[in-house]
Amino acid sequence: MKAHAVSPLFTLAAAALALALVAPSASAQIERVRDPNWTTPRTPDGHPDLQGIWGNKTITPIERRESETRAFLSNEEMATLNQQRADNEAANDARPAQRTEAGRNVGGYGSYWLDSGDTVLSTGQTSFVVDPPSGRAPVRQWALDTKAWRLANEGDHYENMSVWDRCISRGVPGSMLPAGYNNAYRILQTVDHVAIFHEMIHDARIIPLSDRPFIDDRIDQWMGDARAHWEGEVLVVETKGFHNRGWIASSFAGGRLKGIPTSTALHVVERYERVSETTIMWDVTITDPNVYTAPWKISMPLTAERGYQMFEYACHEGNYAVPNALSGQRYLDKASTEGQ
Repeated sequence: MKAHAVSPLFTLAAAALALALVAPSASAQIERVRDPNWTTPRTPDGHPDLQGIWGNKTITPIERRESETRAFLSNEEMATLNQQRADNEAANDARPAQRTEAGRNVGGYGSYWLDSGDTVLSTGQTSFVVDPPSGRAPVRQWALDTKAWRLANEGDHYENMSVWDRCISRGVPGSMLPAGYNNAYRILQTVDHVAIFHEMIHDARIIPLSDRPFIDDRIDQWMGDARAHWEGEVLVVETKGFHNRGWIASSFAGGRLKGIPTSTALHVVERYERVSETTIMWDVTITDPNVYTAPWKISMPLTAERGYQMFEYACHEGNYAVPNALSGQRYLDKASTEGQ
């Protein structure tokens, strides 16, 4: 059967109609967290004050589930999901006998051991990924294959294991994505710098407010080289200069994106806009043509965590997980060989 060509005019009209239908909905969701009667406090140099401790724990997935076609939830759907989460956690915590069953996770057998959140995002998004419209990152097949190979061979070499498990860094923007616990971020501002201290792995980003040139492109880093500037009420942070040893996401909460590699072409642009006393909207556009077929975008609210106390994140001081996992794989390899 011969395919019929689609008129460019029809394509443009369809795209315009799609934007007209989607844009008002997206705008309405942001209005859920924006306070029109609130006046943004200022630092002594006159810029919006973003300082404080902020968190992003949630049950909303990073990528939209393939079975989910909506970009946003209604208020009723949000309330239902939040209640379902509370009911499930209460039911699991009420079954102490199952905690000792063989094969169960002995590290987080009760919800009180974790702090991953029990509500969907306050904006009602069905995923952190907001562009492309599918809510899923446009990952190249080789990157998916690399992730799968590493997972299948995780016990063969420590370099196949998560950079988080190895206590190195979760990188950028991975360090801003939620995990099972330690989902807090302290922001500090001076006249010429912005500092972001991450509770997980105690990563600290010291970002100059400057238009000075980036460092030599032959110098690659785990968290890249960042520069910040203000665009009106929005703090814009541009980061590049990454090496190719990081992951875009290292937590189980990252879903399909956990284990997707980064490359030296990674370019990250973040936007921080305070929209109420308790909310900063954080957007990030990720460009890495070696790993993705197109740029893609994540958006999420950061919520004020007043009274929250950030403790030291000690990992290498007692991290027996890596040698134990590798020695366990050696045992399995030996047992498999002896059984042949």
